[in-house]
Amino acid sequence: MSQIDFQAQFNQMSTLLHAFAFNLTKNGEDAKDLYQETAFRAMTNMDKFRPGTNFKAWLFTIMKNIFINNYRKRVKANTIMDSTDNMYYLNSGAVTISNSADSSIMMKELVTMVEKLDDSIRIPFLMHYQGYKYQEIADFLDLPLGTVKSRIFFARKELKELIGKRYVNLAIDFE
Repeated sequence: MSQIDFQAQFNQMSTLLHAFAFNLTKNGEDAKDLYQETAFRAMTNMDKFRPGTNFKAWLFTIMKNIFINNYRKRVKANTIMDSTDNMYYLNSGAVTISNSADSSIMMKELVTMVEKLDDSIRIPFLMHYQGYKYQEIADFLDLPLGTVKSRIFFARKELKELIGKRYVNLAIDFE
């Protein structure tokens, strides 16, 4: 099939493709983006289309696969995986801390305690606290993923012990 024939057939399917894109995305702008990406992929892969087969089905399959791949990327990007113990509120964003005088003093003391940690566990802990994912920390520090997880665990454990020793009189259960 020549490029001119291919484009002519594609133009005939344009209205159907727009409607199908809108049906998938339920959003006008997203539908336009999906249509454009489908057009681009169809044009760049027109050598893979076999003449005599169903052109409409081929285009709809391309569009559907692009939509599914984009959907999976969005879902994966919004998923937070945190398998650590008792850290359910770490990344929720819904937890707020009131800023009273004693909590700011506690925060200053906590920062001092973190600074006293050995660099081997402090750096991964601080990177995780700043929002880096375990794999990003492992790549940045050129360490195995398990090593990064264990160092963060040991930093938490040591901080719990330091806080427990500092605030013996408080009835705080860190377990």
